[in-house]
Amino acid sequence: MAGREKNPNTLWTKDFTIITLGSVVSMFGNAMSGFALSLMVLDYTQSPLFFAIYVAIFTLPQIIMPIFSGAILDRFSRKKTIYTLDFISAGLYALVALLIWRGMFSFVLFAIYAFILGSINSIYMVAFESFYPLLITEGNYSKAYSISSLLETLSAVMVPVSTYFYNLVGIAPLLGVNAVCFFIAAVMETRIGAEEKYIEKRKLEEDTPASGKRLLRDIKEGFKYLLSEKGLLAVAVYFTFSSIAGGASSVITLPFFKGTFDNGEYIYMLVWGMALVGRAVGGAVHYRIHLPVKAKYAIALAVYIIISLLEGFYLYTAIPLMMIMCFLTGLGGVTSYTIRISSTQSYVPDEKKGRFNGAFNMLNTTGAFAGELLAGALTTVIPVRGVLTCFMVMNAVAAVAIIGGSRKSVSAIYNRDQ
Repeated sequence: MAGREKNPNTLWTKDFTIITLGSVVSMFGNAMSGFALSLMVLDYTQSPLFFAIYVAIFTLPQIIMPIFSGAILDRFSRKKTIYTLDFISAGLYALVALLIWRGMFSFVLFAIYAFILGSINSIYMVAFESFYPLLITEGNYSKAYSISSLLETLSAVMVPVSTYFYNLVGIAPLLGVNAVCFFIAAVMETRIGAEEKYIEKRKLEEDTPASGKRLLRDIKEGFKYLLSEKGLLAVAVYFTFSSIAGGASSVITLPFFKGTFDNGEYIYMLVWGMALVGRAVGGAVHYRIHLPVKAKYAIALAVYIIISLLEGFYLYTAIPLMMIMCFLTGLGGVTSYTIRISSTQSYVPDEKKGRFNGAFNMLNTTGAFAGELLAGALTTVIPVRGVLTCFMVMNAVAAVAIIGGSRKSVSAIYNRDQ
């Protein structure tokens, strides 16, 4: 990369600064409208089951899309994909804002919108996750991903803002603001000048023209690579279980607070706001302090187990204790994220990142989708807190069995300088 050659010790190159600022703009806008959309659907349907269906519809296209997009994005420009999808998203948010403003809301409309948005998001995430590492200078992976995690955490401050404005002016103006945010981010991203050298490398591998057969072969090669790397496979399989538990939490938590407390959405924000504080503190710490290289695997395994148990039992406690447990969950979560993503993204070759991220995202999304549907169904016959506890205990057991059982191969990936 040009930035790496010019100043290999500086993280804040022009391209990294642009992608970071663009992420801030789009994340803040998305956080503001996303939570308000969830509130609107829940208010409109008055049903945790229908809310789970809405979330699942958004998730469904993310099961298959990453596999195909990952294979394609190892041969084509990830940068162009990112800003093109941001322009499209800006147009979609503006269109839906107009439709709602004119009183054309319906659950069917939002189901279709959720499916389209989920499709765009699935492609975008593979493109972004595969392009972002190319803008990081050597030796700065952990620091870069701590910034990414911190910014994502800080964007969640828009949740209470969105709730206030949702109750004040409705959803349409929030979607309009999000459209503007995506447009600004897209314009900024067109200014990134990094070369995508992996494209030329892939072209040299074979002269076969683009075809469905080549696409299927690329997908097969991506899975073969994942299966051949025991450490990456163990991480991917464990995070599939983690996504199942996360999917369950996503359809249980907000409805639980709204159904248990007066103004439950504000209690929800108060409790989970402490998780965001924990993530912010953790992100700031990881930016300044490097974890001991030889201890990263052990730290990650311990965190996987602890945060699963914390989230599995926090709903049984009083609100102040919930807040403390969520703070610890956030602190552990950002530690887990930074170790995992900086390790895997620095380990996987540039020309394979798209297919690896596509396969990883597909497994994660499949898990989340299964967790959403299963948990949504179980809440009709089992108390919601019991459902969440079962899923989170399962996740802790999976951490011990999969990550703990693959110590040698996983530690070879985690316990490295990045």
